[in-house]
Amino acid sequence: MTLEKQKTTIIFAVPTLLMITAFFGNLFVEGWSWSPSDFVVAAVLLFGTAFFVNLVIRSKKPLLTKLMICFIILLLMALVWIELAVGIFGTPFAGS
Repeated sequence: MTLEKQKTTIIFAVPTLLMITAFFGNLFVEGWSWSPSDFVVAAVLLFGTAFFVNLVIRSKKPLLTKLMICFIILLLMALVWIELAVGIFGTPFAGS
């Protein structure tokens, strides 16, 4: 039981640290100018990804299946992040 809590803590600590890093980067790095909505979108993407990865890890599926599903989840998150940042697919949501 304790091991499951530790896994969950680690999974959600990663997006927390990334958001803290982004916050301080926004304060102290010249040229880094995230708006509050950028932080909300980043938090939804990061914590949503952590939530789904946590669900997969806690499932009763074989290890290889878990790894493949987690890889797909992380790939989708990266593609959405890249699209929002630079617009590789040319959707209306693309950054400028």
